[in-house]
Amino acid sequence: TCEEFYQSLNIPYRIVNIASESLSKAAAKKYDLEGWFPSQTRCRELVSCSNCTDYQSRALKTKAGHPKLGLAHTSKTKFVHLVNSTLCASQRTLCCLLENSQTIAGIRVPDPLVLYVGTSFIPFSKKQKTKSSKKSSNEASKKTSNGRSEAIGGTQDSSTEEKQHTVNSGVK
Repeated sequence: TCEEFYQSLNIPYRIVNIASESLSKAAAKKYDLEGWFPSQTRCRELVSCSNCTDYQSRALKTKAGHPKLGLAHTSKTKFVHLVNSTLCASQRTLCCLLENSQTIAGIRVPDPLVLYVGTSFIPFSKKQKTKSSKKSSNEASKKTSNGRSEAIGGTQDSSTEEKQHTVNSGVK
């Protein structure tokens, strides 16, 4: 089941029974499996499972029955009941997995994936230090109407670069 799959990946999750007013006309009942996203401090839907009864099978003309058994209640074929379900929505699961498996030093790879990844830990690469200069060679300055100098074509200051690296790498 998808629940066992997410348990094997050590992803914190919850199962939500969706209210009938939120269902499509095809679904009689629907459950969502929501994974915990630490960066958003909330659970988000990873996969869902809907019992569509015979709504879709009527459109597909999909029937089943046992007329050869000769039983009165099974002598006619009936529309089958269908279930729509997803085991793994790849992108959402990968995002949730990365958020929940990261440490200060890198990403812990869940045991079922070690065979495919080739390692149990993926370290973050360290940011290379760059020499900071007061002005780059392509930087010019101009005078504004109030007499102040203003840089044109300058580089980001190191604190902005550091913040950007922190956001992109997910390290807090």
